[in-house]
Amino acid sequence: MMKKNVGKKDAMIRYGIAVGALIGAILLPEYRTLLLIASAALALTAYVGLCGLYKILGINTCPLDQQ
Repeated sequence: MMKKNVGKKDAMIRYGIAVGALIGAILLPEYRTLLLIASAALALTAYVGLCGLYKILGINTCPLDQQ
């Protein structure tokens, strides 16, 4: 099992940006697909607690006791 690398604060920020992207997808139909993909990716990484980009870059915002 992989260790989480997305902390609680980071996850909340990701959820907020995901909601913003979702609203943007509604208001900006020409960017709908891109914004929906971004929203889904952000929400999924926040929910699961794993971010592939963080893994590649060696970033970890999750406290040790939550891993």
